[in-house]
Amino acid sequence: MEGAAELPVKRPREEEEREVAHGEEGLCNGLSAVIPGWFSEISPMWPGEAHSLKVKEILFQEKSEYQNIIVFESTTYGKVLVLDGVIQLTERDECAYQEMITHLPLCSIPNPKKVLVIGGGDGGVLREVSRHSSVEQIDICEIDGMVVDVSKRFFPKVAVGFEDPRVNVKIGDGVAFLKNVVEGTYDAIIVDSSDPIGPAQELFEKPFFESVAKALRPGGVVCTQAESIWLHMHIIEEIVSVCRQIFKGSVNYAWTTVPTYPRQGPPVDFKHPVKSINDNERPLKFYNAEIHSASFCLPSFAKRAIEM
Repeated sequence: MEGAAELPVKRPREEEEREVAHGEEGLCNGLSAVIPGWFSEISPMWPGEAHSLKVKEILFQEKSEYQNIIVFESTTYGKVLVLDGVIQLTERDECAYQEMITHLPLCSIPNPKKVLVIGGGDGGVLREVSRHSSVEQIDICEIDGMVVDVSKRFFPKVAVGFEDPRVNVKIGDGVAFLKNVVEGTYDAIIVDSSDPIGPAQELFEKPFFESVAKALRPGGVVCTQAESIWLHMHIIEEIVSVCRQIFKGSVNYAWTTVPTYPRQGPPVDFKHPVKSINDNERPLKFYNAEIHSASFCLPSFAKRAIEM
């Protein structure tokens, strides 16, 4: 069995569920907190580090069935979406992640027609998939409906992807959804998930990737967020190892900068795009053919670890 898998990066998410509470010092979300004027993202996933943004106004805060959700207006990055104490996107830099995790796989195969997005409730990946005129069907399975609603309300330029008539939305567990997918359904599967801990752990384990492989058509591709080379090389090595056991064609790791954050068929040359994108109406902010190829150039330490 031959196939392909591709692994770009995304910023980490929090380890355990966080309780949201109000106090005299502001909004607290587990280890991460909004104290007067600032939000600081603190997590055991990146010990010894913290990322802080100055807060202009807290716009939304509520606990869904699965996680704590906060939206605030920052002074430098626009509106910010926070899940369980961890920044998921900002208006200023979301393009770097959304465009790369979408166009790296979809520009690596000639004419993708059916695409599945696991996670991605903010709609950004949908927005980018919709740029591809060859795509006829876009399915998305997001576990938390509140993330979808909040994104549509506060991030309309990101959530615009939900307006595409090709999009079919399923609110539910992505692992269970994939198990019921007919074999060989999708040309591409994009996994826009949280970190490989807690509820998302299954999305990084061998049985999940076996379900992905079954759902892909011959020559199809999968692209999943795969953490940071600076903080999580051990996680990346494990993901690459699992994918190489299942996808016997091409397995590559690409990376991008986010300041705040195939089953059967021939191998796929991810490093050289085979198709372009018409972005005349909505110009791309980050992705282009040159950066597509350059994103696979890794620092020596990461290259040695992954190619072993």
